[in-house]
Amino acid sequence: MQIAISSQNRRRITGHAGKCRNFWIYDIERGAVAGKRLIELPFEQSFHASHDAFAAPLADINVLITSGLGNGLYLRLKRHGILAIVTDETDPDAAVQALLENRLLPLAVVPNNDCHTHGHAH
Repeated sequence: MQIAISSQNRRRITGHAGKCRNFWIYDIERGAVAGKRLIELPFEQSFHASHDAFAAPLADINVLITSGLGNGLYLRLKRHGILAIVTDETDPDAAVQALLENRLLPLAVVPNNDCHTHGHAH
C-alpha cells in the first residue's frame, strides 16, 4: 500500500492538494512503514493540471492525506479507488501512524460550489 501526503513546504501536511507539487510517499508493508520518500512534481503532473489521469508516482497511491482539497478532486480520487482523508494533523509521520492504528480522525470534505473553469468540463 502507498500513502501520499500533500506537503508543499516539505515539513507539514498542507492543503490545496490539487495544486500541491510536493508529496511524501510512504510505502506500507504488513501494517508498518517500510519506506518514505519525497517527490517533487512539475506543475503539469499536479492533480490540478493532470485532469482525469494521474501522473506516476501518484497514480499508484491508495490513500491521500491532506489538510484540504476540493470536492472535484475528492470525487476524482474516489473514482480511481484512492481514499482521500482531510485532517487537521500537521505532522506527516504522526498522520501515517495514526492511520495505521485506525485513529486518524478525518474531517468532513465539504462540497464546494466554487467550480472554476479551466477550459474543460467538470
